[in-house]
This record gives sequence, C-alpha cells and structure tokens, in this order.
Amino acid sequence: MNKLDLFLNEWTPYALSVLRIVSGFLFLQHGMQKLFNYPSAPPGGKPPLGSLYGVAGILEFFGGLLIMFGLFTRPVAFLLSGQMAFAYFKVHAPEGFWPAKNQGESAAVFCFIFLFLVFAGAGPLSLDALLFGRY
Repeated sequence: MNKLDLFLNEWTPYALSVLRIVSGFLFLQHGMQKLFNYPSAPPGGKPPLGSLYGVAGILEFFGGLLIMFGLFTRPVAFLLSGQMAFAYFKVHAPEGFWPAKNQGESAAVFCFIFLFLVFAGAGPLSLDALLFGRY
C-alpha cells in the first residue's frame, strides 16, 4: 500500500464524521424553514404542525440535530432515510421522472446519505462514540 492510501485510510473515519455533521446541518435547515420560517419561509408558508409537512419539519429539525451531533445516529438515520424516500415518491416523483426536473435531488441525496450512515455509523467525532464507546 502506498503512502497516500495509508493516509486516506487513516483519515476515513474522520471524513465520515465531517459528512455526518455537514449533512445534519444542511438537513436541519429544512426543518427550521418549516417550523420557524428561518432562514427563509418555505414555499406555501409555514405548515400546521399536525400536517404531513409539519411532521416532516419536526423530523428534519430534530433529526438533523441528532445526526449533526452524532447521537443515536443509526436509528435516526434509518428513520430519516425512509422519510426522504417517502418525500421523493410522494412529492417529487409525480412531477416527472428526472430529479433535476422534479426538484427531488436533495431528497434523493439525503435519502442515500442517511442510508449510508445506518451502515457506517457516526464516526469518531460523535456523541455516540463519546457516550457509548461505539460509532
């Protein structure tokens, strides 16, 4: 194995943590829009909390926080992956096949990032690693 491979293999767990932190931060912003109209109001305005979009906002905000901090990462990522698959097929796919046309790119990407986290875990820079000794 060459030096580059050794270096990259050594830092892979930390790259996983960075992917998780950034993904969680980006995801929680979708929940912030739906719950708090911040940083901008979602299309159609703030949804009622009991509506499908309101529940999505709760999952996105609190799930995004848990993912960002790496707490209960695997079960939360499983739930959020399912939410994003549901969102894609319920909201985006009826608008056309291509994600670039139906504006479903972020739902598809988040779905597969979260699915990856189900298998990969949170990485070493996480509350899972700190509290439970596993990631």
